[in-house]
Amino acid sequence: MARIRVRIARVPSVLALSLTTAFVLTATACGSDQADSADTKGDKSDDAPVVVATTTWEGAFAEAAGAEDVKVIVPSSAQHAPDYDPKPSDLTAIAGADFVLYAPFEPYAEKIKEAAGSDAKLVEVSLDNDADKASAEVTRLGKLFGTEAAAAKWDTSFKSEYGTLQKELKEAWPDGRAPAVVAQVFSVWSAKMTGAETTGMYGPEAVTAKQLSDLAKKKPAYVFDNVHMTTGEVLPDSGAEQVEIVNYPGRDLDLLAVYKNAAETIEKAMAS
Repeated sequence: MARIRVRIARVPSVLALSLTTAFVLTATACGSDQADSADTKGDKSDDAPVVVATTTWEGAFAEAAGAEDVKVIVPSSAQHAPDYDPKPSDLTAIAGADFVLYAPFEPYAEKIKEAAGSDAKLVEVSLDNDADKASAEVTRLGKLFGTEAAAAKWDTSFKSEYGTLQKELKEAWPDGRAPAVVAQVFSVWSAKMTGAETTGMYGPEAVTAKQLSDLAKKKPAYVFDNVHMTTGEVLPDSGAEQVEIVNYPGRDLDLLAVYKNAAETIEKAMAS
């Protein structure tokens, strides 16, 4: 159940002044964090939890789990979310939250919560689009939010749509055979959805010359790269086609759209 609270944060004077000003202007608060908020979808239940997510990825998991009032801090236009520099208006959003969702590789999450003096529950989210892991995470968050029914409904729809995407991708296999794929570690889920044979992985660290040599020896037909952490063409002289996979949902926080978009991108690559 959402809690209404008025709290004065014990923060350094400059930050406190920024927060005070931001609270006064809450009704007209601006910035890309407001633009990326999912808090524009009509009437919400009075007891719906207020969720603040550091990025659209956590925000999409929250919405899938049944959260109706979700605000996102890092704008969807940010190419690499962990590099984002939080603003005072971000602290305002967190101060009124029941839950703050973050990923362990986002070092600013807990600092933001502490600076805002929030009583929100800080929840670490496992950001992995592997279908089984995503389903489990949505179910876990649904229990945490008290929205189990909504989470279960989404999960049923997700599994049905995911099965359809798998079937369509299999039908698109070149020559009717599962393609050999090298994938960036955070894009392996897309290779699994494709039914591809993952012959090698790389990242998130920079790829060494030896790794490139070893990956090239696998003779993959495709490289499934991570558009958010790309280092350019991975195997430029191997003949493998590089496919850019997007992990983060857009401003609409539609997690299922990530799978649909990836399937469309991969299907086009295989058709070529």
